[in-house]
Amino acid sequence: MSEKNKREKIVIKTSIIGILVNIILAGFKAFVGVLSNSIAIISDAINNLSDALSSIITIIGTKLAGKAPDKKHPYGYGRIEYMTSLVVSEIVLYAGIKAFVESAKKIIHPEDVDYSAITLIIIVAGIIVKSLLGLFVKKKGKDVNSDSLVASGTDSFNDAILSVSVLATTIIYMIFHINLEAYVGVLLSAYIIKSGIDLIKEAVDNMLETRVESQLSKKIKKEVLKEKEVQGAFDLVLNNYGPDKYLGSIHIEIPDTLSVAEVDKISRRISKNVMNNYGVILHTIGVYSINTQDEKIIAIKDDIRNIVFSHEGVLQMHGFYYDEEDHTISLDIIIDFSVKDREGLFKHIYDEIQDKYKEYKVNIILDVDSSD
Repeated sequence: MSEKNKREKIVIKTSIIGILVNIILAGFKAFVGVLSNSIAIISDAINNLSDALSSIITIIGTKLAGKAPDKKHPYGYGRIEYMTSLVVSEIVLYAGIKAFVESAKKIIHPEDVDYSAITLIIIVAGIIVKSLLGLFVKKKGKDVNSDSLVASGTDSFNDAILSVSVLATTIIYMIFHINLEAYVGVLLSAYIIKSGIDLIKEAVDNMLETRVESQLSKKIKKEVLKEKEVQGAFDLVLNNYGPDKYLGSIHIEIPDTLSVAEVDKISRRISKNVMNNYGVILHTIGVYSINTQDEKIIAIKDDIRNIVFSHEGVLQMHGFYYDEEDHTISLDIIIDFSVKDREGLFKHIYDEIQDKYKEYKVNIILDVDSSD
């Protein structure tokens, strides 16, 4: 069985377990909630049903994301998982808002409740089961890099926390006859709302694509630099087409003495090693040629480097090359996103270099800070 099929099987199996557990819990809690006239317990039952729905959506998303690539979608359907993760996150948010509204209503219009020993048993059992289920689902989600499972697991654990508040208010009422369930429900529903918002942000980030994860970026660049001819690795860009599916590009600096055949061998080795070690497909390896023959040009490069890094906010300079035929100096610079006027700083640096080296045509590219 392929890794892809194993992952899909784990996600579906875990989701089915979640569906069954939540339906059973929802049934028991709804029964007890109606008997005791407890809005907190009934809301808890509704949350369990929303968890079951989340798991169903996760299964659908996983199956759709597993479709084979086709002409219209050559990189596959993996990003569908991020869409389903967003839907699950919205369900978490909705459940939190619903619980908040119902709790607020109970504060305004309080009602008598009627707790019993069976109520305590059901609530305690629910807390234990939901806690274990949340930890289990979240762990499985992290194991197979499934945002949908992680979101579902988070939701389950939040429900367990909510149930703890229900248990506490039940015990307080049974001992002191003080009804606090609505007030505690407001506080905990606010916590669930925050969790839903955080999960939505994460799902949206995955769909928009964010900066390459720092540890992965550094590992890939370190792998690239194992080639003795490669003197620098820059501009790593990874496009995410689903969990654990990256396609990307990178630029390497190599001496200008190498032949095209030698460069081809280097790039092929790099692609193979990065794929084998990190599962990342580098479909493009760009080349920056480094001047190694002319000491005068090397001295100019060092001087320009000093000019560039004399300005606060400059993170990197790379790709320096002097083209003798065109009498052109080319280089790329990266300016931190925190600099308010990046374009203004870039123009200032360009003018400073061009003014000092009037006899040359200076070509500078403002590059993007895409990876560490």
